[in-house]
Amino acid sequence: MFRWLNGPGAVFRDPLPGSTNYLNAYDPQGNLIRTRASGSGEDEGDEGRNPFDQNIAGGKLIPKEKADDLVPFPLNRQFRSQPVLSEELRDEIYRRINEEKKSVRTVSAELGVEMQRVGAVFRLKTIENQWIQEGKNLASPYARAVNAMLPKTPFVPGSRTPPLPHESINDLPVHSVTTRQLFHPVPESMHFNRASAAKAFSRDLMPADKRIPHPELVELARVAAQHRGRDDVVKARRNELEQQEAAILNMKREQKARQEAAAKKVDTPRWQFRFEDIKAESVGNNGRAKGGVGARYGIPAQDRKKGQVKIPTKVE
Repeated sequence: MFRWLNGPGAVFRDPLPGSTNYLNAYDPQGNLIRTRASGSGEDEGDEGRNPFDQNIAGGKLIPKEKADDLVPFPLNRQFRSQPVLSEELRDEIYRRINEEKKSVRTVSAELGVEMQRVGAVFRLKTIENQWIQEGKNLASPYARAVNAMLPKTPFVPGSRTPPLPHESINDLPVHSVTTRQLFHPVPESMHFNRASAAKAFSRDLMPADKRIPHPELVELARVAAQHRGRDDVVKARRNELEQQEAAILNMKREQKARQEAAAKKVDTPRWQFRFEDIKAESVGNNGRAKGGVGARYGIPAQDRKKGQVKIPTKVE
């Protein structure tokens, strides 16, 4: 053990700042592998990232980590450490929502962070600032130590280049009605598109281009393709989409306020009871309608049940 600590393991006494320091990134002699093979090109998946990090201790530039350098466990090469949000990026998310009064959707599109993560960061930063005002102790040393071990998505305030996307923000969520088998015959003369596929699964299911988290990005890309070089048209369309989003948020706030006003509240020393007027007919014919009250269990799909006819018998 001491032979390894005084030999190849000596590089871990003073780890590289701003970089991960996993065993897999070094050879048996303790040399950083990516500095030796930096002339062979970057690994697939690192396109668009900053190719160099500043090594403050050595005063020289070293290549950015590749996929093989992000393997913390040498015996489990299938696991790669995923990047986390840097402290600067988390502060920027909180600043844009709190000071600039931007919506979660807008900040997600601008910084390339998923909306659920943006909302979580804002809530946690709000609690952190509240604890600081109350004088509570924070586990800042522990947070800095953990962040130093993980790859991070950087953010440079005031930089002219757009920030690096942290993750995919426009993945299509899987709807429950699309998880069953479906045989849907289509005439040859019919144009079958996304809207047709959604109606085949359910009449109330929206098409894929409307169920994605950021449908406005698709619209902006379509406008930019039609008006190449016309930044004013794209900017006007972006402002129009932001106004539509603000109108939808105001409508939701008013609806929530009406629901709060309609509910009867009874305060007790320990609880607050809320009573609302309901109609027995709201449960629907099968007792599982969306507007009903009470526990409604899902109906299992019949696509794999024995005795069911799965092949279409007619074409509509």
